[in-house]
Amino acid sequence: MKTSLAALLLTLAISGCALKPPAPAVVSVAEWGGTPADAAKARRHTITHITLHHQGEPFKAGTDPRQYLRNLQTWSRNTKGWLDIPYHYIIDLEGKVYEGRDIAYAGDTNTEYDPSGHALIEVVGNFEEVEPNQAQLDAVVKLMALLAKKYRVPVEHIASHRDYSNNTVCPGANLYRYVQNSYFKEQVALQLKGE
Repeated sequence: MKTSLAALLLTLAISGCALKPPAPAVVSVAEWGGTPADAAKARRHTITHITLHHQGEPFKAGTDPRQYLRNLQTWSRNTKGWLDIPYHYIIDLEGKVYEGRDIAYAGDTNTEYDPSGHALIEVVGNFEEVEPNQAQLDAVVKLMALLAKKYRVPVEHIASHRDYSNNTVCPGANLYRYVQNSYFKEQVALQLKGE
């Protein structure tokens, strides 16, 4: 006798079992056409925090995220003089996660806070002007949960750029709302509990 998916999910829910969402697939630097950073110039660090950023510029539907990342890598190195893209992970409009700077290396910022120890996540778009979509929010939660588990980061250490700097509105009011109301902390805690 065949069991429907709905019946199976109901049985699992009643029995206290939960189907955990899959960890996000991460598009590697090589896959999006980037080049690795010079390890000899890197500042190594140990992850103790997870910190959310936004791009701070419009990101229109149809924009090629791979080209955006190649441009960001070139700008970061040639214009800013940084080691690499300042963020460790970038999330596009569809919720796809891209590898940025090697997470073993401390990130960079245009403000006064020291991002050493922080796993930096950027979500594309300017969230002073637009709302994050559900695919982006879901990807942020899954990625934060993955990082929290891997590096043993307590959910209390999930925050945003503006929580460490008075000189920025990053990650934008419309994304910051989810940090401020503890949405990300609560969702990450639920994912970790379900494992």
